[in-house]
Amino acid sequence: MKIFVVGASGRVGNLLTAILAENGYEVYAGARRPENISASGELIHKVTLDLHANVAEIGQVLNGMDAVYFVAGSRGHDLLQTDAFGAVKVTQATQANGIDRFILLSSLFATEPSHWDLPGLADLTDYNIAKYFADTWVIDNFKTNYTILQPATLTEDAGTGKITINVTDGGKNPIEDVAETLATMLNKPVTYRKIVTMHSGNTPIAAAF
Repeated sequence: MKIFVVGASGRVGNLLTAILAENGYEVYAGARRPENISASGELIHKVTLDLHANVAEIGQVLNGMDAVYFVAGSRGHDLLQTDAFGAVKVTQATQANGIDRFILLSSLFATEPSHWDLPGLADLTDYNIAKYFADTWVIDNFKTNYTILQPATLTEDAGTGKITINVTDGGKNPIEDVAETLATMLNKPVTYRKIVTMHSGNTPIAAAF
């Protein structure tokens, strides 16, 4: 499989790119500044991708892929162009290329505004509005096998390899565990056309699905 990772220079994207390549996939690692992608190897191809580009331009970059991950994030600096409309344009380009597998990294309870006052979420309202826009567009418009992963607060702690999914409360996730979860979801039909919420837990990632 040829897999495209949008946002491969980020904290999650670099780890996800490396894990996918370790699993034997040919990975096209996309970022506005591909020189900032630290993951490397024979199966990793660094590609320039600007989320300010139009859908047709993004589509040219995604041509020939079998699956697309969107894990880009502006960390609050470009919410509309990157976190919201950037995700929508990548989804549109994915679908236009006939790619039937799309995995979107979102934020815990992004599609449930009634939860946005929970501890850890109250200061992220603008971010969650952007993710709400992107998530709901995917749910309403992507015709084939999407998955939306909504993790709780990301931390730099060492990964545990254990999670809880379909959570109803807040929590935390080591970035390593989020990247490993994204990679594990790739060929898991149980995750198709689903939102998956998660935080750290006691179930090994592979067993969770």
